Amino acid sequence: MAEKILVVEDEPRVVRLISEVLKAVGYQVVSADTGESAVEVFALEQPDLVLLDILLPHGPDGYEVCRRIREFSNVPVVMLTARARESEILQGFEVGADDYLTKPFSAKELVARVRAVLRRSERSEEGADSTLRCGELEIDFARRSARVRGEHVHLTRTEYALLRRLALHANRVVTHEDLLTMVWGPEYWDDVDYLRAYVRYLRRKLEADPSDPQYILTSQGVGYMLACPDEGRRQSA
Repeated sequence: MAEKILVVEDEPRVVRLISEVLKAVGYQVVSADTGESAVEVFALEQPDLVLLDILLPHGPDGYEVCRRIREFSNVPVVMLTARARESEILQGFEVGADDYLTKPFSAKELVARVRAVLRRSERSEEGADSTLRCGELEIDFARRSARVRGEHVHLTRTEYALLRRLALHANRVVTHEDLLTMVWGPEYWDDVDYLRAYVRYLRRKLEADPSDPQYILTSQGVGYMLACPDEGRRQSA
């Protein structure tokens, strides 16, 4: 069965264009034009991905809709924004968004982004039967979860996928290109600023002092490394 996309957008012309593009490549499309109806349609239709405009009239905005969806679902959410401001991007990550797409975007970019996020969602379902311990950070591959200082850390699919990639190569520098390609897809291979924004927010969740990180370290101009001082760190589940 074709994957279903929920488009949450108040401009009928934009909804029509997005729907035509996605249907042409085989996706089912449903839509909502307000924040309130978006949550209702989501619960009713059970989509595989949500394209969610940040600025919605008459009620909850995109951030609030995403937050409500995250209360009961981990379905990937892509925020649609007219401005690629870092503050907006980070706010989206904070409420659980997996990605963002800046308007205006081409049909090719839309399809590529949707496919990349859905691929990433599928990969995040693949577990590994082990746990990685890095000091006070514990990553459970089987449960696709993390704990810091004994406390559970809520991670979006994308945040977990990024942390997992670093964890699989713990104590080794993973290049920007490798992270972007393996976590987001080949079409992202040179979007280093995008990666930096994700790393910055992941540090906020994992590090006691994000300005002086102990886990996710930067190799200037090269990539990032997950520092694990415990060599006997990997345990079977």
